[in-house]
Amino acid sequence: MRRLAVAAIFVAIASTTAQATEPVLPNAVATPGAINPAVTQANIASTICTLGFTKKIRPPVTYTTALKKHQLRTAPYSAYGSTNTKLFEEDHLISLELGGNPTNPKNLWPEPWTSAREKDKLENALHAMVCAHQITLKDAQSQIATNWYTAYQAYVAKTK
Repeated sequence: MRRLAVAAIFVAIASTTAQATEPVLPNAVATPGAINPAVTQANIASTICTLGFTKKIRPPVTYTTALKKHQLRTAPYSAYGSTNTKLFEEDHLISLELGGNPTNPKNLWPEPWTSAREKDKLENALHAMVCAHQITLKDAQSQIATNWYTAYQAYVAKTK
């Protein structure tokens, strides 16, 4: 019995270590992404490509923290095994700078900080490309919502 307990602890530590270095994707059913209907390809110059736009629409931290606490207590995100909000960023799957919906829970998820910085780099790269008309808004939104890490590898990791 003791060997089994030691083995279980080893597996738990190994999986935690692996998760710390691997990207974390949101649950596609709970967080498929949602767009802001006020942002379109036709108006990006006056919305997402205007400095300060996201500050105007970003939800208050009271809203995102309450949602994060709820998500961490309920499936599927309760599978993280922690309700410590400091370990997670309540992230917009489709970022505000790419026309993501600011308050729709289908666009917000508790992202472990281990992945958040990489995803932020992708959001910045896609935003620059959309505003330079190198990629459409719809394409950027689709790529980040489908699998942000695949897009990260295509647009960010290859430029390192």
